[in-house]
Amino acid sequence: QVQLVESGGGLVQAGGSLRLSCAASGRNLRSSGMAWIRQAPGKEREFVAGIASGLSTGYSGSVKGRFTISRDTAKNMVYLQMNSLKPEDTAVYYCAARNLGDWVLSVGAYDYWGQGTQVTVSS
Repeated sequence: QVQLVESGGGLVQAGGSLRLSCAASGRNLRSSGMAWIRQAPGKEREFVAGIASGLSTGYSGSVKGRFTISRDTAKNMVYLQMNSLKPEDTAVYYCAARNLGDWVLSVGAYDYWGQGTQVTVSS
């Protein structure tokens, strides 16, 4: 059974930075597509960033140029570096994995999810 545990969330002022981490256990996810997905209050879950097993990456338009996704296969970790944070980035951020090696925009295509970590950006 795959388990994903996020950490690194918190309260930050607009313009600040945070780095989220996702620790995977249960099996090595080197062949899995990984993603960060967020959910703001009253809104549906939204794809933020994805990284494939081959290390290709993709971002939503709202975060491109500000956020960077990366992975450390040896440590079974995935990261999200978030810079120039805005109040509209406030959400619960989830780490997700899928059994296939690519990342996709559809949040329903991910098979495993963490519990989420809260990110709050004050204006």
